Amino acid sequence: MSIVIIVNPAAGNAAQSTRLHELAAARPDVRVVNTEGPGHGRELARAAVEEGADTVVAAGGDGTINEVVQGLGPYRGRARLGLVPLGTGNDLARTLGIPFDPAEAFALLDGDRIEALTRQLDLVHVETAGQTRYCLNVAAGGFSGQVDEALTDEMKAAWGPLAYVRGAMKVLPDLTGYETTIAWDDQEFERVEALNVIVANGRTCAGGMRVASGASMEDGLLDVVIVRYASLLDLAAVAARLLAGTYLNSDEVTHRRAARVRIAAKPGMWFNVDGELVSNEPISFSVEHRALRVVVGPGYAAAGEGKGEGG
Repeated sequence: MSIVIIVNPAAGNAAQSTRLHELAAARPDVRVVNTEGPGHGRELARAAVEEGADTVVAAGGDGTINEVVQGLGPYRGRARLGLVPLGTGNDLARTLGIPFDPAEAFALLDGDRIEALTRQLDLVHVETAGQTRYCLNVAAGGFSGQVDEALTDEMKAAWGPLAYVRGAMKVLPDLTGYETTIAWDDQEFERVEALNVIVANGRTCAGGMRVASGASMEDGLLDVVIVRYASLLDLAAVAARLLAGTYLNSDEVTHRRAARVRIAAKPGMWFNVDGELVSNEPISFSVEHRALRVVVGPGYAAAGEGKGEGG
């Protein structure tokens, strides 16, 4: 077995990074490399597979995982993905049941245990602006895109998991209603005035917000959630239900599942994909069923407890 751990040295703290390097040094089958800037994780992941690694581990936050998944995507049949959470949100790790303690997460990569904990998960193909990329957790557009634009590295560092809430407060005065057209699978486009559109493979985003609590990463389907544009009072009620994990039951929310969804909006709806802002042009999402091998935690469940929740 050959394992390459790609570490974002800007994520987590010095003690976590030092501990991870110490653990790796005791394993002759493990090599650690550090990213040196934006996009470098993708290059390192691609190089690791080309050099023979059968497990590529993203050690950092959701942005680091996103980069590593982009690098692994074209080689998804040759190597598995592992995670060592070091970020503030760690949303994919939440869904996969990966421990937040780096030593505990590293222990999942040991010997026979890694084989027992490897699952075949759905991989989402995202097409927009003439480019194709991959998504493993959640993509969100509209209000979420506005929040993502408002977030700064300083805000994330100061507020941690509450940075999303702080960013939301910043953009509330400028809420935008989007004239949105959506096509489910191969059906005709439908029209809706949307505030927010979430396309979920995983269950949480923005540091633990349960945007699709019943989503399964193995069912070949996307959980698509549309929050319709409404009054501030109605949207405040939706927000309260979001924090409680029950917003899919709101009258202002539509929840459907599909293997493919195409979305266009006026004005252009900015989408972030696994936390990375990508485009405000028409966008499509499609599932490649159980395409990527991923190391999960011992508490991982294939389907959320609320599988029947929503519309």
